[in-house]
Amino acid sequence: VPCYVTPLVTSSTFHTKHMSTLSLKFTSKLVALCKQLHPVFLGPAVPVGVDVQVESLDAISEVDMDFTMTLYLRHYWKDDRLSFKSNTNQSMTFDGRLVKKIWVPDMFFVHSKRSFTHDTTTDNVMLRVYPDGKVLYSLRVTVTAMCNMDLSRFPLDTQTCSLEIESYAYTDDDLLLYWKEGNKSLNTDEKISLSQFLIQEFHTTTKLAFYSSTGWYNRLYINFTLRRHIFFFLLQTYFPATLMVMLSWVSFWIDRRAVPARVPLGITTVLTMSTIITGVNASMPRVSYIKAVDVYLWISFVFVFLSVIEYAAVNYLSTLQERKERKLREKVVKESMQSLPCTCGIAHPGMMSASYSEVDVNTTGNYGMPEENGVRRQRMLVELAMETDQVTGHVGSRAYSSVWIDTHAIDKYSRVIFPGSYILFNIIYWSIYS
Repeated sequence: VPCYVTPLVTSSTFHTKHMSTLSLKFTSKLVALCKQLHPVFLGPAVPVGVDVQVESLDAISEVDMDFTMTLYLRHYWKDDRLSFKSNTNQSMTFDGRLVKKIWVPDMFFVHSKRSFTHDTTTDNVMLRVYPDGKVLYSLRVTVTAMCNMDLSRFPLDTQTCSLEIESYAYTDDDLLLYWKEGNKSLNTDEKISLSQFLIQEFHTTTKLAFYSSTGWYNRLYINFTLRRHIFFFLLQTYFPATLMVMLSWVSFWIDRRAVPARVPLGITTVLTMSTIITGVNASMPRVSYIKAVDVYLWISFVFVFLSVIEYAAVNYLSTLQERKERKLREKVVKESMQSLPCTCGIAHPGMMSASYSEVDVNTTGNYGMPEENGVRRQRMLVELAMETDQVTGHVGSRAYSSVWIDTHAIDKYSRVIFPGSYILFNIIYWSIYS
């Protein structure tokens, strides 16, 4: 490029009468060095305008905390060494081969993990030079950069990510980096869409970045805000968890003596909730804080677990009641037999006691009693083959009242308390996180 040589050959260093071979070699080195210096070497900072056309957002990963973006990155600056005369004031356009022969800004992406310039079918680089020395340098780049996400509200979260552009070598004293037209410098394709996110906003900012060993640098930010679509997680996580909790309530309507029905139902719902929790966490980073989905799933798990504990309490109290009824039954029979004036024609008391003690415990409570306050009381009534006096009946009645335990009330109250509590939890949860 001849214009790059001119400032050097006009220097007094090379206008000597006796130019040796050594000085010619030195001149060639300076000419080669000239193209690597920015346009105003040892002068004021070179203004470099930037604009970006975002082609696509290819992927956003919560596990790796990064995003992948494909964009057209364009630089604008003025280099008087590239000015030329033109009668038509037409610009000249070149491909990437000329870029290696002139000075271009040394931009890089801060916090990038991977990036590359597309090279199909040739390097996607364009250089356009105008007669007055203005330069447009454009290239197509795909970059994967970090995005520090706050997942405490996942999956009801909104994330803001940034792509940061900065000069690697030139400080703000040498290169002034700025957005060419403010927010209008950032353009996006209307067809950009993501499966899990809704793109709410793109905007630009400019800041100064300081490095203790090198100084201050201009840094450009491409900021975009993403809001996660909730419908997928409603179908895959929230609805199944809610259905498992509701399924665990079915056991409250199953007979307390149906152990083979209630126990497997409780275990199945607990294991299913564990599987849902494991599946959700498998696709998430191992963060040290609680996410919104964790709150919902673990509270749902607690409800399912408590339904199993509820049946354990019912079963235990039922067993305790049956034992007390058995002892009381034997006591009543003995007292009744002792109060009889004659036992002629009546089976031996011991045999009668044995016959009553052999009654299947699973039939305990099947003898209906009058309802009081809507609660069915279950008592074991001892029916003798003879008439007993009223005093004996009073004693038995008082004795039964003293040991009566209404185990059915636990199931009855659970039918109201569990659904009511879970509905209240959902109201609080969705009012906080939505």
